[in-house]
Amino acid sequence: MSEPKPPTPTPGDTYKGWLFKWTNYIKGYQRRWFVLSNGLLSYYRTQAEMGHTCRGTINLATANIAVEDSCNFVISNGGAQIYHLKASSEVERQRWITALELAKANAANMQDESDDSGDDCSTLAPVPGQGGGCRNSELQSTLRTLNSKVEDLSTCNDLIVKHGSALQRSLSELEGLRVGADMGEKIRQVTERATLFRITSNAMINACRDFLSLAQSHSKRWQKSLLSERDQRIRLEETLEQLAKQHNHLERAFRGATVQPSFSNPSLGSKGTALVINCLKILLHVTYFCKLAELFSDNSSLVPVKDGPSGKGDASDEDDDNEFFDAMEDPAEFITVPADPKYHRRSGSNISGFSTETGMDDQSYDEVSLASSAESSQPLELEPIRRRRTRIPDKPNYYLNLWSIMKNCIGKELSKIPMPVNFNEPLSMLQRLSEDLEYYELLDKAAKCHNSLEQMCYVAAFTVSSYSTTVHRTGKPFNPLLGETFELDRLRECGYRSLCEQVSHHPPAAAHHAFSEKGWTLRQEITLASKFRGKYLSIMPLGSIQCLFDKSNNHYSWKKVTTTVHNIIVGKLWIDQSGEIDVVNHKTGDRCHLKFAPYSYFSRDVPRKVTGVVTDKDGKAHYVLSGTWDEKMEFSRIMQSSKGENGTEGKQRTVYQTLKAKEIWKKNPLPEGAENMYYFSSLALTLNEPEEGVAPTDSRRRPDQRLMEEGHWDEANAEKQRLEEKQRFARRERERESVKGVTLAEEADAQESAAAESDISSESTHQDIYQPLWFKKIEEVASGETLHIYKGGYWEAKEQGVWDMCPEIF
Repeated sequence: MSEPKPPTPTPGDTYKGWLFKWTNYIKGYQRRWFVLSNGLLSYYRTQAEMGHTCRGTINLATANIAVEDSCNFVISNGGAQIYHLKASSEVERQRWITALELAKANAANMQDESDDSGDDCSTLAPVPGQGGGCRNSELQSTLRTLNSKVEDLSTCNDLIVKHGSALQRSLSELEGLRVGADMGEKIRQVTERATLFRITSNAMINACRDFLSLAQSHSKRWQKSLLSERDQRIRLEETLEQLAKQHNHLERAFRGATVQPSFSNPSLGSKGTALVINCLKILLHVTYFCKLAELFSDNSSLVPVKDGPSGKGDASDEDDDNEFFDAMEDPAEFITVPADPKYHRRSGSNISGFSTETGMDDQSYDEVSLASSAESSQPLELEPIRRRRTRIPDKPNYYLNLWSIMKNCIGKELSKIPMPVNFNEPLSMLQRLSEDLEYYELLDKAAKCHNSLEQMCYVAAFTVSSYSTTVHRTGKPFNPLLGETFELDRLRECGYRSLCEQVSHHPPAAAHHAFSEKGWTLRQEITLASKFRGKYLSIMPLGSIQCLFDKSNNHYSWKKVTTTVHNIIVGKLWIDQSGEIDVVNHKTGDRCHLKFAPYSYFSRDVPRKVTGVVTDKDGKAHYVLSGTWDEKMEFSRIMQSSKGENGTEGKQRTVYQTLKAKEIWKKNPLPEGAENMYYFSSLALTLNEPEEGVAPTDSRRRPDQRLMEEGHWDEANAEKQRLEEKQRFARRERERESVKGVTLAEEADAQESAAAESDISSESTHQDIYQPLWFKKIEEVASGETLHIYKGGYWEAKEQGVWDMCPEIF
């Protein structure tokens, strides 16, 4: 029986459907959604991606369509892109072949007609390989026009100077002229010269207006192109450096693989080993040159080559879990799409009711209330008590000889090896903790919120903002000495006060307490743990951060993500933040899950991306947060959610319909010349500024840190070594006093059993031998965390000027 003839698609119609696309030898064929429209064949992972993410597109005008068997066919455009596709049946394959052939013929005809219509580059969209000439000619034409306008301006300027001088002379002669016969002649000369001056001035004004109009019309586009080219150049340089390192590493690994496997047949073993070595060498060079070729292609900065040696698949294949990089790119947990316009109309009618009804259901307000709150709750501009400094001495360019450091450390204990200040920045870890308050306005606005979900958005944005100062800060802060403190008193200027104290040295731990007149309290205790991985250093902050609001009694807590310092051995240092944060409101059960995506050279996402979802105690999502931790964060109200298609790992991803995103936080620009001042922010520049009345243990009084800031690095190294040795001596004295106390306790309890004595000895030995001066350790009930909290007394001691209780640590 003959099979019924499939319907023939009409030329120009959009053709859509599911096809199986070859990805690689590990996953084989994967189901993808294909769309054929206007001579272009595009594909997506799911139908939901059609609105925002295209995984690949091929132009059929120059493509070749070949049928392999009953269900398989291949589309290629000269080798740059090859799609191996498979339909579910022969009928379905024939439908696609017919639609593709019609679309190809239509696209070829349109291209021929456009070629015959003329070669005017200014009216045609540039294609790869030809657009450069058009853009170059347009640029030359614009530059010639601007040069002519500049020449006109120069000519008008000369004429204005000439006629202005003549007019000035005539006016001077007119003033000294007596009334007589020459009066009319002089007045006529003055009138003529004034007329010439006015005409020349008008010409100058018109020329300036034309030049300004031209410059304004092109400056934004040129500036954008310049920034794009600069970013692309930096990206290419970094990628080339990384590829060269990987290539060298693979070559060294290959050359070092001298151990051969044992075989029962020696001749067979040698042949097999030679074959494996040759295959490895070929694979190494093919991979390297494929990446280099892809690097300089149109999509070089986005997608790596993922296909096997056979060439199946294409360079834009989308299986992220097959990208073998240090930082694996996880698939997104959710997708956001614009909400239906009816939600915009409904939300707009409910704006006025939100401010008066604070206990109403969450569906009665949207992000417009957040945006209006952000604009209306700007902090009052108070006159500062003192003028803060805006500069510090430039960082000196000292040469660091690592061998001169290491040769003096031979035979010493690791804990006694002094690290030079060359690796540091002139701030202590306590001051770095205080930098978290740079965007304190977010907490001020959160304190004014009447709704806990709205407040959660500001708290989540505050957690992200604390990382914005770290993007260029590769210098290591000074390790605080035990008992060292740092105060940040901005009560009169910003409405808050902050105090930090180093409460433990082994392991190092710092406690931080800040309170504001606007009704919030921030406290944290951070202990750092680090792991050296060879190419990079991972720093894991342990401990929790808590924020309490007086008006609502909402209690939030969260933890910090992992900081990674890359290129420790060779290359330029750069910092990345990765991990997940759960901001929890212990009173209401609201939660915000933030995800910091690890940076990848070939990722399709924006670098340093952060996403988050705000949910209530029942798990219902209300807001979506998105942005980058080094630039800005936006939020959008969720109007409807639904389950989308399965992801790469079989997980269903949620699709959120949201309103238009609004900006909730944006990073402040760095001060001028920050690259010469350790990339300090405006707040960081003031942290080590000398102040009167601070405690003797304050970080501002630390001599080695002060010497480094002033550029005296040799003296700073000597002073740093002296302070570290002094701290070790003080620790030995405390341990000696502790041992004496244990001995007395044992003598008093000599009649007890040996086991009891052992317990007492063990308990006495491991008890804390240092008690913080301004903080005490408690177990927090709401979060279940054990941390040091402020016990009071510091600010009272500062007002009285009494610091007798402070130890001498400097």
